[in-house]
Amino acid sequence: MSADPAIRREIPDATVARLPGYLRALTDVAERGISSVSSEELATAAGVRSTQLRKDLSHLGSYGVRGVGYEVEHLAVEISRALGLTQDWPVAIVGMGNLGRALAAYSGFAIGGFHVAALFDEDPSLAGEHVGDVPVSPMTELALLAEAEGLSLGVIATPAASAQQVCDALIAAGIRSVLNFAPVVLVVPPDVNVRRVDLATELHVLAFHEQQKSLDADLGLAQ
Repeated sequence: MSADPAIRREIPDATVARLPGYLRALTDVAERGISSVSSEELATAAGVRSTQLRKDLSHLGSYGVRGVGYEVEHLAVEISRALGLTQDWPVAIVGMGNLGRALAAYSGFAIGGFHVAALFDEDPSLAGEHVGDVPVSPMTELALLAEAEGLSLGVIATPAASAQQVCDALIAAGIRSVLNFAPVVLVVPPDVNVRRVDLATELHVLAFHEQQKSLDADLGLAQ
């Protein structure tokens, strides 16, 4: 069951960060032909506690039905609406190295409510080259294409040294949401949202846990 959208409370950032995981789990459940799911089943599929899931979904006004759980299709629509995925978001990717090209070819954009509308690189020799169906444009055309394509989100897939300059150019072109893959902290105005994907940092965290496992195993052998 859902509450009136007009009385929904503001959704906390931590909850927003977990909503895509719930949507992904619901998609998997729907593909198995399941029409309703309990909070425990959905929480397990999403990798969270059921109490956390119920609390998060309550921010959407969705509480499920006792003895039935959540209607999969309805809840997926509710989460998609909350995340802004009921409309199509045009994305610009800057940096046509290996990472940028892989992102440009990523099919998950289309599934998730996004489409790659423009590609850019500062190397003029790449201008006109196509990655998939989208041509690579020079950075000098960023502002023009941002207006023509209605670009909403920018993805930075450049080396760290040029990431801030690219970010500044995206902001100057009117883009206020940026996904940054460069290993650098960007300085942006308060009205610009930046999400950073740092693969090296994630590997460092995994290395720490692997080291702890080895130390625990060595300690166990020594006892």
